[in-house]
Amino acid sequence: MNKLTALWREYKGVLCFIGLMMLFRSAVADWNYVPSSSMNPTLVAGDRVLVNKMAYSLRLPFTLLEVARWDVPHAGDVITFDSPRDGLNLIKRVVAVGGDEVAMRDNQLIINGQPVPRTLLDPARELETESGLLNAQIWREQLAGIAIDVARLPQMNHLTRFGPVRVPAGKLLVLGDSRDNSNDSRFIGFIDIQRVTGQAFRVAMSHDPSNLYLPRLNRWWLPLHS
Repeated sequence: MNKLTALWREYKGVLCFIGLMMLFRSAVADWNYVPSSSMNPTLVAGDRVLVNKMAYSLRLPFTLLEVARWDVPHAGDVITFDSPRDGLNLIKRVVAVGGDEVAMRDNQLIINGQPVPRTLLDPARELETESGLLNAQIWREQLAGIAIDVARLPQMNHLTRFGPVRVPAGKLLVLGDSRDNSNDSRFIGFIDIQRVTGQAFRVAMSHDPSNLYLPRLNRWWLPLHS
């Protein structure tokens, strides 16, 4: 009996469990670590977000090859996807789908010619960013019937206007909820729905990377929509 055979017999249960868990996380469900503040205030750096990998389709594990599709992302969904620029897995919010015409004026979205309703919730809320604590304006948007809190950082003001542009069929326009601090469709272009890897739906747990990774218990098991 060689060493590999002996190791297999001794640890096959553990190895099979690890293999099945990897398959499950690749094709069924996973949790993603949020490393940045681009989705503030919905998600903060240190959150671990549950992702439904089967929300829209079934894929071959460890690939983007579809076996079957039963839905597509909708405006308001928080999705994970492989960036068309560098392949990194990102998390953003869908604001428009194929056929929609989108523009932004002074950070207000205009979809199909209609300004997205919004109200100012907080004119100066401190948010943790990669540049330290910054004062943010928190606005509540009504996007596709969903109430979404978004942040505007007047000190940064990254690309507060664009368009109008028409989203091609089979594509998505995604933005970060922190509108002045996000690497999204304004910089990486439209996202092909084939690159979408899942829908985020809940914060499983959260730890504060700026404070010894202590748990933020108020964010554990937090839904992304009320």
